[in-house]
Amino acid sequence: MADTGDDDDDRYRIKEGDYVVLKRGDIYKSVQILPKKKVIFEKQWIFLDNAVGCLYGDTFEIGAGGGLQPQNTKTTESPPDSKVAGTDNRNIIDDGKSQKLTKDDIEKLKDQGLRGQEIVQQLIENSSTFSNKTGYAQDKYIKKKKKKYENTVTVLRPNCRILAMMYHGREPGKICHLRYDTLAQMLTLANIHANSKVLVFETCAGLVLGSIMERMGGFGTVIQMFPGEGPVRAGVESFGFPAHFYETLHEFPICHLNALEAGTLNKRPVAGEKESTAEEEEVLPGADQQDGSPDDQSMETVSGDAKVQDQKQKEEEKRREAKALEKKVKLEEKQRKLAAAAAQLDGRNADGLVIASRFHPCPVLLRLLRFLSPSRPFAVYSQYLEPLIECYTKLKEQGGAVGLKVTDTWLRHYQVLPNRTHPRLLMSGGGGYLLSGTTVASERSAGSLQSEEPAPKRQKLKDTLG
Repeated sequence: MADTGDDDDDRYRIKEGDYVVLKRGDIYKSVQILPKKKVIFEKQWIFLDNAVGCLYGDTFEIGAGGGLQPQNTKTTESPPDSKVAGTDNRNIIDDGKSQKLTKDDIEKLKDQGLRGQEIVQQLIENSSTFSNKTGYAQDKYIKKKKKKYENTVTVLRPNCRILAMMYHGREPGKICHLRYDTLAQMLTLANIHANSKVLVFETCAGLVLGSIMERMGGFGTVIQMFPGEGPVRAGVESFGFPAHFYETLHEFPICHLNALEAGTLNKRPVAGEKESTAEEEEVLPGADQQDGSPDDQSMETVSGDAKVQDQKQKEEEKRREAKALEKKVKLEEKQRKLAAAAAQLDGRNADGLVIASRFHPCPVLLRLLRFLSPSRPFAVYSQYLEPLIECYTKLKEQGGAVGLKVTDTWLRHYQVLPNRTHPRLLMSGGGGYLLSGTTVASERSAGSLQSEEPAPKRQKLKDTLG
């Protein structure tokens, strides 16, 4: 039993090679922990070697050489001077003369090795107006100075919420301005769960794909439809999934859907690669036969040069053979993955569909809905409303889906503090729009219904109509 407890504890400890998320305030960055590797975070070089073995969620202080030191919990307490407070701030004038310490003095304190909390304490002691401020103003002042001078970083375990906040805060264009609350609603509306088969078409740097894989927990099947030459999975790597998660992931180029539906998809390796390499190899050995000289006196020199050229030629041939073999292996692996994904799609029994891309979703949605089983949910994200309105109209016209809804998410953060809880002044302008619905079996035509009738009944129906 003790060993089991140790194994559970190791799950929450940082290990070498893990992907982690660094956090300072509202700033996030995803990095991989490697020995003696410099990481730039907020214009500062740091080394993450000392974080190995610590728990996720620990806060570290950054030393002078960029090394991490676990933060002492006592340093996070408020200074004792903050208990003495004034009644109001009406007589406080912000003329810039209340602080006795200059910028040079603060730099000297940093050079002396003082930590952020100690520098904040010095600023409080040298402020002539701090004791006259109200308790709320003092807390605000301390929080502001801590953010500026405390040199700390928190190491977090990556998950879909943290990575969505990181991308939305740093590079929202890469994820089509997909906000984390919209991502959560999309996963819920598509009913993503373990042991299901899900189709995904996204151009959000792999964030949506990684979120689906995380929620499925390595059980089930995920088929990624991608445009272009190959899928983009930069965000998936940041999750740090174990190897068995990738065994459930398949990829299929969306440009091959026509061939798949027509039954003409070429699942065999492409011919011609080996032939072109063989032709190049046949041309080069012919040069060896031209070496030599009719003069008997220079035979030794020529034979020596020929040996060097033969050796170089053999090394070059080995390189070409290695490259050709590597290319052949990659091609066979690519064809194997294509065949495996095509076999998954042939059943047309997917349990869910998620679309979040910069392309117009209407043609993609109408094509991929054919691969879903009846009574299965789908969710489509778009940064703009108009493309989803077009999808809604098309689905209403052609049928095959019920419960269609276009929703807009609204998010606002609140400051929750004693006697001063209120909405924050700044908020996100919009988190995009979602179209959701459920597939149904298409209605059968009258002719198909008649063909299913028994022969005597069909004959009677013909006599009646005749």
